[in-house]
Amino acid sequence: MVPLPVRIVFSFGIGVWVLTNIKLPPLEILVGIDLLPIVLQEVFIGLSCGMILSICFGTVILAGEKIAATSGLAFASQVDPSNGAQSPVISQIFSLFLLVLFFSLNGHLVIFEMIFLSYESLPIGGMVEYKKIIENSLSSTNFLFKTAVMIVLPIVSILFFMNIGIGFITKSAPQLNLFSFGFPMTILGTFFALYFSVDALQFVFAELIDEAIGIVKVVLGDLGDG
Repeated sequence: MVPLPVRIVFSFGIGVWVLTNIKLPPLEILVGIDLLPIVLQEVFIGLSCGMILSICFGTVILAGEKIAATSGLAFASQVDPSNGAQSPVISQIFSLFLLVLFFSLNGHLVIFEMIFLSYESLPIGGMVEYKKIIENSLSSTNFLFKTAVMIVLPIVSILFFMNIGIGFITKSAPQLNLFSFGFPMTILGTFFALYFSVDALQFVFAELIDEAIGIVKVVLGDLGDG
């Protein structure tokens, strides 16, 4: 959601600060052909950590899409500034909720600290076992669907029983058709379910953040084992 120029400047600022506080390889390596594998290795590690955090935020977006599809709110969508695609408003609310919680728990500071400390366990130019990084990164996809189901299941279950009740009502009173009675009641029930689920969702989101940070820690902690 942050504009690209701001992200570029911020990345360069952090990079310059890191370079002044870590041990660099000899100068002949930095100006030779060996620099290219080092750069690709650092990019690979950064992309792996970024993918894990992207999956963390993608979990709540997936949960919001399923809730919106069940409640009839899928048509209420807008452009997601993070990926440029259309996503339901519920997904946007969940994503902002997780983002605020992530910053309130100092998750960004924890990630920066782990990345900085990883240069001690694996200095620039050290050998990395890519198999472990790939395995640990792919393992993060396990909690994508698991956590999405934990978020979706209670709300979708409420909507399921609500739809059963609406079916009995419309069957006994045909003048209360699905479009004039069913959709408004379903949407209203979704709002009430989301309102009363805020306290429970914050614990699920906090657990999601802890698990994502734990996987990043495992990925960066295994760097020096190659």
